[in-house]
Amino acid sequence: LTTQLVRENQTIVVENLAVKNLVKNPKLSQAISDVSWGEITRQLAYKCRWYGKNYIEIDRWFPSSKRCSNCGHIVEKMPLNIREWDCPDCGTHHDRDINASKNILAAGLAVSVCGATIRPEQSKSVKAGAKNPSGKKQKPKS
Repeated sequence: LTTQLVRENQTIVVENLAVKNLVKNPKLSQAISDVSWGEITRQLAYKCRWYGKNYIEIDRWFPSSKRCSNCGHIVEKMPLNIREWDCPDCGTHHDRDINASKNILAAGLAVSVCGATIRPEQSKSVKAGAKNPSGKKQKPKS
């Protein structure tokens, strides 16, 4: 599955979930363990590096489920038991998971287009204040 996903796509975007914390929830633990989220994301990251594809992780606090993928409105509170909702601004009806996937993809593509990356550069990195071969201090890359 992960190999096929990476081979067929230039960019893979995932949400950086705290899997260890989610497994502590007794209602979710079995489902999360069954699908091995942590292992899937680990393999996706590894295979993206291997095949030279983009792997982007979106912060777990990004409101992917609560943001309307149509107009951008963010609902203040949305408990996990709410699986479908209507945007109070534009009236769009959302399935929670499909809406979240659209928002995660949009955020990941925005990161990709802006040139940001979470993957380490292929060249050697320079620590702040490190001296280059000539003995002069280098400024960190911004």
